[in-house]
Amino acid sequence: MKHLPKHLRPRWRYLAVAIESWPHASIDRETFQRELWYAAQNLYGDTQSAQTDLAVFNFEFAGGRGETIIRTRRGAESHARTAIACIDEIDNHAVGIRVLGISGTVRACEERYFNGRTGYKEESDVVFENKSRPAVICGLCVDVAQSNRNATGNTNTDTDTDTDKNTGADSNRDTDTFTGATRLDFE
Repeated sequence: MKHLPKHLRPRWRYLAVAIESWPHASIDRETFQRELWYAAQNLYGDTQSAQTDLAVFNFEFAGGRGETIIRTRRGAESHARTAIACIDEIDNHAVGIRVLGISGTVRACEERYFNGRTGYKEESDVVFENKSRPAVICGLCVDVAQSNRNATGNTNTDTDTDTDKNTGADSNRDTDTFTGATRLDFE
């Protein structure tokens, strides 16, 4: 059987979707797909929901949070978004669903909206206020420890005491706090 020419093939759009629910909720791909089809069918009817042609890809859900990619036909993105917005519970578990964005390919959708979103954190030493300090880097956010405490919470024996240049008084810094910084020199 021959393939259709490119101009006759169906065009698809991929919606990146974030799912949030209770931590004890267990949601799998099949139940999410079923609720998505029911929502589209109840909102638009059989004909329009079939033309929207919603399909679920790359479904992941654990610990009350999840993400998935939903395929729809080009031109039916608004119908797909409204059908997704109609889902408020799955298997008697309340859910919150948010569309993060739309892409033309699955790969672009994953790279643009899901890269590093699953809580990936990196620990590194940085120079801040002329001292080497541990920092936790998560996406675009950087948290710098005020003391010589490493990012896992273990405290070193020396404390962080500085002399205030204006008053000449010692200022003891709280060892449990983190300070966000705008300029860091990475080692």
